[in-house]
Amino acid sequence: MLNAGDRAPDFSLDSDSGKAVSLADFPGKTVVLYFYPKDDTPGCTREAQAFSAALQAFADAGAVVLGVSRDSVERHRKFRDKYDLGVTLLSDPELAAHNAYGAYGEKTMYGKKVTGAIRSTFIIGPDRKVKHAFSGVKVDGHADAVLALVRGGGGGAPPAPPTSTKGAAAKSAASRTPAAKSAARAPAKKAAVKAPAKPVTRSR
Repeated sequence: MLNAGDRAPDFSLDSDSGKAVSLADFPGKTVVLYFYPKDDTPGCTREAQAFSAALQAFADAGAVVLGVSRDSVERHRKFRDKYDLGVTLLSDPELAAHNAYGAYGEKTMYGKKVTGAIRSTFIIGPDRKVKHAFSGVKVDGHADAVLALVRGGGGGAPPAPPTSTKGAAAKSAASRTPAAKSAARAPAKKAAVKAPAKPVTRSR
């Protein structure tokens, strides 16, 4: 499998639009290239829907998203139309791109070793080098993680989310409750207890 820093192999694959697509078609763009096992299966559908929902955000960050599987162009079209997908789907029945990127081979499914497509994603920079590579992808939350990397420049860890002000507001509100006020005053009350007064001696 390719790693960060490797040169991304070019490819030319037919898309769901009927046109051939290659890396050279996106000069100056970051390309998110993701490989998935099969159209219209639960995990692959959720992944395609997540990337489709985030397409505008990827475009705003200067990136395009391409999905690749062994499925035919016709099957891609049915998949696209059934779920109203926006992501471009590429057909790679001969596994040319899969093998070039290391996205096909032995994997474990339900505890058994099988050979097939390995769910993988590659963030390819405008210089056509791999900025980040994911292998054995877990679908849920994946598109968001990839978008964070693209926004951050395509490498390293996703940027930390901004600190929420809700926690501080909740603490402040809690400090104004009667119980909190009582607890806050407790030390002061204890400190205010006076020692017993000494008897007063009067002179005769």
